[in-house]
Amino acid sequence: MLTTNPFDDDKLREECGIFGVYNSEGAAAMAALGLHALQHRGQEAAGITSFDGKEFHTHRAMGHVAGNFDREDVIRALPGSIAAGHVRYSTTGETSLRNVQPLYADLATGGFAVAHNGNISNAIHLRRELVLRGSIFQSTSDTEVIIHLVATSSQKSLLDRLIDALKQVEGAYSLICLTPEGMIACRDPLGIRPLVMGRLGETIIFASETVALDIVGADFIRSVEPGEIVVVREGAIGSHKPFYPTSPRPCIFEHVYFSRPDSIVDGSSVYSVRKAIGAELARENGIDADYVIPVPDSGTPAAIGYAEASGIPFELGIIRSHYVGRTFIQPGDGVRHLGVKLKHNANRNLVAGKRIVLIDDSIVRGTTSLKIVQMMREAGAKEVHMRIASPPTTNSCFYGVDTPEREKLLASRMNIAEMCDYIHADSLAFLTIEGLYRALGEAQRDAACPRYCDACFTGDYPTKLTDFDEHSAAGQLKLRVVR
Repeated sequence: MLTTNPFDDDKLREECGIFGVYNSEGAAAMAALGLHALQHRGQEAAGITSFDGKEFHTHRAMGHVAGNFDREDVIRALPGSIAAGHVRYSTTGETSLRNVQPLYADLATGGFAVAHNGNISNAIHLRRELVLRGSIFQSTSDTEVIIHLVATSSQKSLLDRLIDALKQVEGAYSLICLTPEGMIACRDPLGIRPLVMGRLGETIIFASETVALDIVGADFIRSVEPGEIVVVREGAIGSHKPFYPTSPRPCIFEHVYFSRPDSIVDGSSVYSVRKAIGAELARENGIDADYVIPVPDSGTPAAIGYAEASGIPFELGIIRSHYVGRTFIQPGDGVRHLGVKLKHNANRNLVAGKRIVLIDDSIVRGTTSLKIVQMMREAGAKEVHMRIASPPTTNSCFYGVDTPEREKLLASRMNIAEMCDYIHADSLAFLTIEGLYRALGEAQRDAACPRYCDACFTGDYPTKLTDFDEHSAAGQLKLRVVR
């Protein structure tokens, strides 16, 4: 079997997308619409939990939002005016229905459902302690650790229990929680994972990206601030900031690849930032060529920026099929190498005899870059130059991104010249970390206090990595790799 899911190529994967609705009749239907807009953040599974004032209702399923939540009987089975939804691409826990979110539990304070985007970097450590104290886990998701910490807290109110729990966790989290009293949304003190708040009439909405507000017609209010807990109850919105103030470190890769280009992240248009990234790339690593060609679709905005800054014409030299199914059953291994052409095909008449600059957002393992360069050469390109709209990805992420082990990252074991030889390009260049910060409006990267979490490029992790530190030396901790 050859996987041809457009999101199953050689890319880093955001773990999840979350969406919450408070005070809307048919909240589950609105949550389903919001999840459609966030589908790019999670391809494996989707779930929605609603509350009708008396009972919680949940539907979780493997696969995409479409096909699972576009059925009238499913939405009817999720009554209530508040709902939380989740799309998942797992980095912690195996791919199975028991790990699909939102997760739900009956606590001493009442029902509690949580949808989580991020990754708890001390979840294994905390889970071991909780099990020794008698906790019984029903999933292998790090999100369940939060539920158990809330359940076992000695604090009285649910809000204080949640605060007590979150003060024990490391890593990245944006949460939407449903309770009998209302909805709680919060973001980790560093703001690594995004979360925004919007309004549609009297309805309050939380989402991972502003594009999910757009699809339901809601107005953007503001981002949930790093370290902020927002409580929506009986029409009132309360803000709590119980954590020690620290300098935020939002994920820089949201601007490079994760977020949809029509979203606004931390006050900046993702599309505009990606064009600026392409312009910086052209200024740093320009080369004489006939055409600038994006590797679709993620390389397109940067390629437009590169073309505008360099004066080289932008052309669609690679055509992507948007109608490829999740898998393609091969009759034999002999045609397995043709799989890339199911998603991408060379515009042969355009590229033949031309010198081309290919623009992509990143190189992870290098397998896709190798195939794309080969495709261009087979189409008759005279020269194939590769330009990458981010610095070399040299380090694994522990904050909610599916990343190969460090030794499987091409840039961690090869220099740029060796990578160029590996993908068979005529030249290869990456955007510098300083160029990336300039594209984001920063004069330079402050090494003492960077504006963003850029650990995948620099190895500068903003939190402790307890699980990795405790287990990696013994070879017990392996990051999940999906191919």
